[in-house]
Amino acid sequence: MATAKKAPAKKAAPAKKAAPAKKVAAKKAAPAKKVVAKKAPAKKRAVNAAFMKPLTPSAALAAVVGSNPLPRTEVVSKLWVYIKKNNLQDAVNKRNINSDAKLKEVFGKAQVTMFEMAGLIGKHLK
Repeated sequence: MATAKKAPAKKAAPAKKAAPAKKVAAKKAAPAKKVVAKKAPAKKRAVNAAFMKPLTPSAALAAVVGSNPLPRTEVVSKLWVYIKKNNLQDAVNKRNINSDAKLKEVFGKAQVTMFEMAGLIGKHLK
C-alpha cells in the first residue's frame, strides 16, 4: 500500500499584541488667525552712484578700453570683451587671465585671477 504523504502541520501564528489604547486628546479651540498687514510693493534697488560715476582711464588702460571716461562697471565689461576676443583666459583654470603686452602694463604681472582684476584696474582710474 502506498502511504500518502501528509502536509506538514502549520505552526500557529504568534499572538498579536493588542494595540495600546489611544488617548483621546481634548479638542482645543483653533487659534485665531493673525491679521497680516499687506506689504508695500518692493522698491527697485537704488544704484550706487559711486559705481556709475565716469572715471578717466590711465594711458595703459586706455589702450584696452578706450580713452573716454567710463563707469567702473563698463571698464570691467570692456576688459572682459578684450580678454574673450584675444583668448586670454587660462585654458585649465578659467578664473585666471593671462596678460598680453597691453594687459601686462595694467596688471603688472603675467597672470592674474579675475578677483584681483578689479583691484588692479582701480589704480588706473581717476
